[in-house]
Amino acid sequence: MIEVKKKDRESSESLIRRFSRRVQQSGVLVQARRSRFRKDEKSKREMRAGAMYKAKVKKLVSRLKKMGRFDDENFKNVKKKLIK
Repeated sequence: MIEVKKKDRESSESLIRRFSRRVQQSGVLVQARRSRFRKDEKSKREMRAGAMYKAKVKKLVSRLKKMGRFDDENFKNVKKKLIK
């Protein structure tokens, strides 16, 4: 944590300038900007579950396409059935 105390006869403008220089030198802002949009990595279990779900959907979609009954409405119903 960055802390700056006001010196005797120091104007508030110079105090702010000194504080902003300290923040720049510490690298706190650079680190915050880097981690701003960072997403947490998924665990192995979550990745495996996602892959299994995608495989099931792909299998059902291919079956519907072979039967000639594939459209957007059936696709939504397939996803609803798999989630339950």
